[in-house]
Amino acid sequence: MNSPRPKRTRLRAKGKSSQPSLTEADIKTLESILGHKFKNPEMLIRALTHPSAVASADSVRLSNQRLEFLGDRVLNLVIAERLIDRRRMESEGDLAPRLNSFVRKGACAEAMRYLGISQFLIMSDGEIASGGRERESTLGDACEAIIGAIYQDAGLSTARKFIEKGWAPQFEAAPAQTKDPKTLLQEWAQGQGLPLPDYDVLSRSGPDHEPTYEVEVKVADRGAAVAAGSSKRDAERNAAALLLESLTGTP
Repeated sequence: MNSPRPKRTRLRAKGKSSQPSLTEADIKTLESILGHKFKNPEMLIRALTHPSAVASADSVRLSNQRLEFLGDRVLNLVIAERLIDRRRMESEGDLAPRLNSFVRKGACAEAMRYLGISQFLIMSDGEIASGGRERESTLGDACEAIIGAIYQDAGLSTARKFIEKGWAPQFEAAPAQTKDPKTLLQEWAQGQGLPLPDYDVLSRSGPDHEPTYEVEVKVADRGAAVAAGSSKRDAERNAAALLLESLTGTP
């Protein structure tokens, strides 16, 4: 879904405590995309405000970090309820990897791209120049913050409608059977009579609000793989997928 490019974002007033803002036209366009007219537009603006756009001392108050925290929990609840309702014969072990596939940062970033919201993110010039509008972790954080903002402004039902809209392509493409790469790698190792995979965090880089983890996974002397992710769990999953493909030839 494509939207017209917004006008340049502006600040309401000079000084480090200024709340970043958007034009009224941008807000109307966003509300149309999201399917919700905000009673408090400031909530939407905050959801789109990357920490780089405000002074570090004001990050907690003015950026999207707290809304991201809330939105992550709302997203997990909505997806869990959806799976319970639609997958009535599946066990917890079957449902868990499905849940993970829909709530990971990559899935949130995909929803942002599908809806065409990334162009409205408010961030510093340096962050934009470094590719912030395309960075998976940044898009994922903003998407969760938008969910949190909608939840606070209008409640769970409206937040659920946004998630159903934003995740529609992913819901349609979801496989009938799915397992987490870590589970598949563990099952492969056990089937070969080998020890369980061993995961090791090699490094953690980036600011606290946007870390990158690098993880190595090994299965005895059969092979190893290294991958990165915006969380330790995502990095482990990515590494497991790479090693599994190397060992079995199956992506």
